Amino acid sequence: MGIGTALLISLVGLALVFAVLIVLGLFIKAISAVISRIEKTSPSPSVKSVSPPSPSLPSSIPEGWEIAPTAEGEVKLYNVDDKTAAMLMAIVADDLGVPLAELKFLSIREVTNPSSDCGKDDLN
Repeated sequence: MGIGTALLISLVGLALVFAVLIVLGLFIKAISAVISRIEKTSPSPSVKSVSPPSPSLPSSIPEGWEIAPTAEGEVKLYNVDDKTAAMLMAIVADDLGVPLAELKFLSIREVTNPSSDCGKDDLN
């Protein structure tokens, strides 16, 4: 096969690809025109403009309602940075399925020897 034949085959292949792309583009435009005509002829449902209710905070708390508790107090950290402590508290709250504000952490310390009692004496 000579170079002329190879170029002719590649040009025919490119022309075929572009011809198919043009046909697909025309097909998509035709379908789009048909759908837009169908949408114009069908009656559209009436749409009401509804504004969302404006949030208003009560000046006082109604009877029987309580303010959600917040996390308060201090946690003693032993060889643990603040970021790690916050991550551990979030993981524990998530695993228990309890909001973080309902948990009270007294202290967090790094366990250097996992085979030790892991602070069991601190629970008494």
